[in-house]
Amino acid sequence: MRLIVKILLVLVLIGAGLWASKGPLQKYMYERNKPAWETAEVVRDDAKRIINSTGKIQPVLEVSVGSFVSGPLIELNVDFNDSVKKGDVLAKIDPKLYEAAVDRDEATLATREAEVVRVEAQLQQAKNNLSRGQRLREKNEKYLSDREMDALNFECQALEASLLATAASVKQAKANLQNSKTNLEYTEIRATVSGVVLDRKIGPGQTLASQFQTPELFKLSPDLREKMHVFASVDEADIGLIRTAFEKQLPVSFTVDAHPDEIFQGIIEQVRYSATELQNVITYPVVVAAANPELKLLPKMTANISFEVDSRTQVLKVPNAALRFYPENIQYVREQDRKLLDGSQWAGEKRQSTGDPQQQESTVQTADEKVESAKSSNRRHVWVVQDGLLCAIEVKIGFAESRYTVLESGELTEGMQLVTGQKKK
Repeated sequence: MRLIVKILLVLVLIGAGLWASKGPLQKYMYERNKPAWETAEVVRDDAKRIINSTGKIQPVLEVSVGSFVSGPLIELNVDFNDSVKKGDVLAKIDPKLYEAAVDRDEATLATREAEVVRVEAQLQQAKNNLSRGQRLREKNEKYLSDREMDALNFECQALEASLLATAASVKQAKANLQNSKTNLEYTEIRATVSGVVLDRKIGPGQTLASQFQTPELFKLSPDLREKMHVFASVDEADIGLIRTAFEKQLPVSFTVDAHPDEIFQGIIEQVRYSATELQNVITYPVVVAAANPELKLLPKMTANISFEVDSRTQVLKVPNAALRFYPENIQYVREQDRKLLDGSQWAGEKRQSTGDPQQQESTVQTADEKVESAKSSNRRHVWVVQDGLLCAIEVKIGFAESRYTVLESGELTEGMQLVTGQKKK
């Protein structure tokens, strides 16, 4: 009997102990299974909206220098990368044939001028003869017949016509001489602008032939230190923002592979209308001007360009990871916020990707509906932890940076911790 009593007493004590430890045990199990959240804080800082693109660096101007005349090359005075001034002799063609042509045309001109003098003398003599004949006829008409008077008149007229022809031949001889002198000057190939020799396509001793087309001998560029152009291709979706940045003269920054640790600055100089279509992608050329005092920017370099199209000072910014977070387990969400999970933006995107009819509905939206849909896409929800549960806060966001997105409106404060994910145990 006593044994039974002792056994019952032990069981009662064990039951009482288990009952007493039920609360702490449940609390321990709850704390053990409670999810741990990764968070990031809301910050206040300056923000810039950037559009990235790539482009090619080109000189502001490239001038091709060619040869108008043909012949063997006897002088070559410049090489690649040489600096030249306007009018400098870059090369010289053998001038012997062209000097001979000048001498020939000078002799021809002298002959034509002497011919003019001879015809003028003959004309003066004919005029004198006509004057004498007229005086004789005045004294007596029988001294000269009509036939003789006609001969004197017609001789003067013929010599006057001959004088006009010889005067025209003088002009022709002068033109030929000027042409020969010009060709002789063209044997000296001169720089048409001051700049740098980018390319040289001839060598010493080469013979030039320009009968059919003017050969390109040199390629010059004005001072590369003053300004270079960067030609970027911008997608049609971003060209409106680029034009706004052009009107506001917002800065442009870019890098080149040759100097990866250096940032170059420039401004938008031109937004061109000549669109390019490649595989149904429309792009527009944008010209960026940049100084090049140290000649680090060379033609044909590839530039990685960042256009600043908007900027804000000291605004609240939300971590991008917080905007991407979506609660997967509804039991961790506050009761009044659980309705958001069924109609959330993330869930809607998931249905669209699986061929939901909502996607087909979006394809038949009117222009007004599409605009309103674009505006509403900026409304999102972020999540904070309150009393161990996730609580949603509606926000309106602006443009995004690499890590943060500008907050347009919403009940967020600087330093607030937003949920970005669940820690793995």
